Amino acid sequence: MSRRRPGCPCGLPETYDACCGRFHRGGAAAPTAEALMRSRYSAFVRLEREYLLRTWHPRTSPGSLELDPGMRWTGLEILDTTDGSAFHSTGTVTFRASFKGGSLHERSRFERVDGAWVYVDGEFLD
Repeated sequence: MSRRRPGCPCGLPETYDACCGRFHRGGAAAPTAEALMRSRYSAFVRLEREYLLRTWHPRTSPGSLELDPGMRWTGLEILDTTDGSAFHSTGTVTFRASFKGGSLHERSRFERVDGAWVYVDGEFLD
């Protein structure tokens, strides 16, 4: 009996290695703002602190980041995207990230820096 491999933590059906893992390892760059948002969510799930810092805009990056290993992220839902494709220099992604005990609803802003998408900041929504 073959065992089904789970999809990526970001919610897409590909395995982690084929999806967000390649971005985390540096083998590829996220091609869109949404792909970067998904990969950053997966980085929170997998405690990939260096990736989160590397994909944060230098203007808004905290410089260091402590992640809570006890935090249990349970799902990501992309609610809306604006721009953020290969043809744009900015974009937004509105999402809901669920965790054990609640959820985070945010509209995140992304920009391209030297051709690569980076997270700028986010606005918490109700």
